[in-house]
Amino acid sequence: MKKIIILLFVSYSVIQAQTCKRVTDNKTKSPMLIGKGVRADFADSSFSGWFKEGYEFYKPHFNNEKALASKLKNYKIKIVMGTWCSDSRREVPAFYKVLDDLHYPTNKIDLVFVNRKLQAPNMDKKKEHLTKVPTIIVSQKGKEIGRIVESPINTLESDLSDILNGKKQR
Repeated sequence: MKKIIILLFVSYSVIQAQTCKRVTDNKTKSPMLIGKGVRADFADSSFSGWFKEGYEFYKPHFNNEKALASKLKNYKIKIVMGTWCSDSRREVPAFYKVLDDLHYPTNKIDLVFVNRKLQAPNMDKKKEHLTKVPTIIVSQKGKEIGRIVESPINTLESDLSDILNGKKQR
């Protein structure tokens, strides 16, 4: 019985750690999300319109999709974004389209929603070196190897390929 209670407590803690809060943006009085999230959070009617439109509109163009997909599976991705931010609304749905086309598992994506001050619970803005959103961080074995900040230099898929091939980003 004691083991079951401990298991339930741990499970509840994990679930709580992965939930974001819906709050009101003081500037626009619109809903925004804050905290650790998951892709399903975009299903909320306040966010689903722009997410679905951006996802369906974007058409990735890969030079070598199979090679990129094979290489990407060894990396972890963190997306830091603001649901209030036009750049995030444009780039994040498109990036999810790229990841889906590469068959990248959703459970390997860390999604963090920030406020207008680029803050979120349990996230250190300075440690993450956040200056703009969205920020897409690619890491391997806990070490960052590259990032896309605000918008890609070329395209999301070519910038991702460049990062995985060790080419410097801005």
